[in-house]
This record gives sequence, structure tokens and C-alpha cells, in this order.
Amino acid sequence: MNLHEYQGKSILKSFGVAIQAGKVVNKVEDAVAAAKELSAETGTEWYVVKAQIHAGGRGKGTVEETGSHGVVLAKGIDKVEETVKGILGGHLTTAQTNGVGKKVNQVLIAEDVYYPGESEPSEFYMSVLLDRERGRNVIMYSTEGGMDIESVAEETPHLIYKEEIDPRVGLQGFQTRKIAFNLGLSGQAMKQMTKFVSSLYAAYEGCDAAMFEINPVLKTSDDKIIAVDAKVTLDESGLFRHPDYAAMRDKTEEDPTEVEADEAGLNFVKLDGNVGCMVNGAGLAMATMDIIKLSGGNPANFLDVGGTADAERVEKAFSIILKDENVKAILINIFGGIVRCDRVAQGVVDAYKSIGTFPVPLIVRLQGTNAVEAKKLIDDSGLDVQSVVLLQEAADKVKEVLA
Repeated sequence: MNLHEYQGKSILKSFGVAIQAGKVVNKVEDAVAAAKELSAETGTEWYVVKAQIHAGGRGKGTVEETGSHGVVLAKGIDKVEETVKGILGGHLTTAQTNGVGKKVNQVLIAEDVYYPGESEPSEFYMSVLLDRERGRNVIMYSTEGGMDIESVAEETPHLIYKEEIDPRVGLQGFQTRKIAFNLGLSGQAMKQMTKFVSSLYAAYEGCDAAMFEINPVLKTSDDKIIAVDAKVTLDESGLFRHPDYAAMRDKTEEDPTEVEADEAGLNFVKLDGNVGCMVNGAGLAMATMDIIKLSGGNPANFLDVGGTADAERVEKAFSIILKDENVKAILINIFGGIVRCDRVAQGVVDAYKSIGTFPVPLIVRLQGTNAVEAKKLIDDSGLDVQSVVLLQEAADKVKEVLA
């Protein structure tokens, strides 16, 4: 589950990570009051107004309606309302929104932490994530903060460092000092960075995160270390331990079809293909997607109906798949272990009849308990459903209907 910047920062702050202070507003008329409140707390006179959407590259993105960027500096309280008006309610397009603008429903009015001082501010990149191949958490960091980290990795990979954490002992003090040293820090800034890294890692582990990405981590002109941004992804499997974090979910930022499927108890992920998939079990789903690809099609979705497949559930799955106008055929591939194939077949028949005119070819493969009875039930239904036995037969049928 992805979080907004201000939500990620609130988690960081709760674990002792220094953050850029700010106030969130969802109405233009609240902007000035929020800015004044922020000034009273921090003494700031300049503000940074940031669009809150689930996408990176906001500073370079453009609001379609106004031409404003997604991150704008407001030099004074008199500039705040005008700046917020240029962002809030508009549709922000960035490199990560696939060419489609995402509506900005709220903005973060944050303190400007790039103030003058004894030294120049410095920007770093830092993230914490799991290396699944090695079974260890990894802290990735670079001196090239504030930039597209993918470009840094491609063009100057030697500027990206990795620190692996042994799960048996956790993050050690010498590792935090090594990170600070590799970032070229010393004195007070080095002490601040070691504390920052320790607190960041504690936040990552403490909230069952899948990823924390801070870009940039800022060394201020007076050697403070602050998280200026926060991109946080939480492991949904761990949310039952954190109901307060689960409540942070913003469904308006998610694909509406995926939200609908989730509310119906279906495991659904939309893809860009032309063949809808309905399966039970993640492994079978992956195999089904592979066979579709090999047959010349492209999977339009990942949809796992789970251990039950009655008429109501199958009909709901059909309706979700058919919302995608790119779908030219649907392949049902069910293994009857816990669920009997004849019950699934009856569910398919009932759902088909309930829908009425089915708009695309339907291919059904049911194997396992009562598979013979299931095939006979579908074949005798009189419906325009193509029933197959082997997975290769299913692939051949997909190829045939797409030709």
C-alpha cells in the first residue's frame, strides 16, 4: 500500500526521524491559515507547496489546467494562496503517471529548509528495501540526491552504495558511520546522519514497510539532516498489525477496478493485454499468463478468485474483467482441489446466463475434482462457451479467437 508524502513523514517522525515540517490542506481557502500556523511553529517565511499524489517526479510534472509544477516555492505568505490555487484540484502529469494526469486532492504546505548559513546545503538519496535474493534488508544511498536515481544508476553506478543488514544482528553502529563517511560527511553532520539512518531503519522495520525512499535527504546549511521527501510502500500482509496505517489508504489514488475487486474479495491486478484471465491460485495464474503470452496474446489482468467460485463470485469477476475495453477473450483456468470443478462450472453457466449476451469469446478449462462432470455440464449448457481439457488446448483456442 502506497502512502502520500505527508503520511510517510508522519511515520518517520514517530520513529525519531527529522522531517521537513508542513501542513496539509484540501481547500484553497485554508491555505493561508495553514501557512501562518506553520510560521508560528517553525519561524519560516518561505514555503514549499507540494502536490500529494502517488507518483514521483512531481517537481518536474505539470498541472494540466494551470501549467504549474507539482512542487512550487512560495516566497512569502502573500504567495501561498495563489500557489496552492495553481495546484490543488488540477490534474498533475509526471513521468510516473503514464501520460495521464492524476487529480490533486490535497497539497502539503511545507517549510523551506534551504535557508542560507555557514555551508551550502547538500542533497542525498537513501532508501531501505528487501533484497529477496539474499534475504536481507538493504540500505541504498548516494551523494546524487534530488535526481532521478534510475539515471544515476545507469550513467554513474559507482555513485550508488549499498549496505546489507544481517537479520541476525540488525543494523550496527559501524554501518551507520560508514554510510555517513561515504556521503562525505564529518563533524556534527556525520553525527546527525548516523542518527538519521538508525531511525529510518527502525521505521522501516517497525511499520512492516516494503520500501522507504527519501529523495532528497537534506544536509542543511547548519548541518541538520532532514527528510525532505518520503515515498513509502507498506507491506499489505502486515497491515493487520497496524490498523492506524491501514486507515491511511487513499482509494482515490488506486485503479477503480482494482478497488472494486478488492472490496469483492478478488485478487486483481490490471495489465495492458487483450486476454482476460480468471484462475484460482497465484502459481496457476502465472502459468496461465505465460501460456497466453506464448500463444500470441497478452494477459489483460491477474485475477485470482480464490477457493470459492460460485455464480455470484464468477459473475463479479466477469464484470470486472469486461470493464477493460481491450479484452478480446476470457480464459478461465481453474484447478479443482478444495473447490469442486462441477460447482465452478455451474457458477460459470449461471453467471453467463445472468450477463445475457456475452461480448467476447469465453474459453474454460477445469481440471481436478469432478472435472469430467464439469466439462459435460458446460458442453450441455447450450451456451457459446469453448470447453477444453489441456492447457495447450486452451492456448490454441486463445490463438484461434484472436486471429
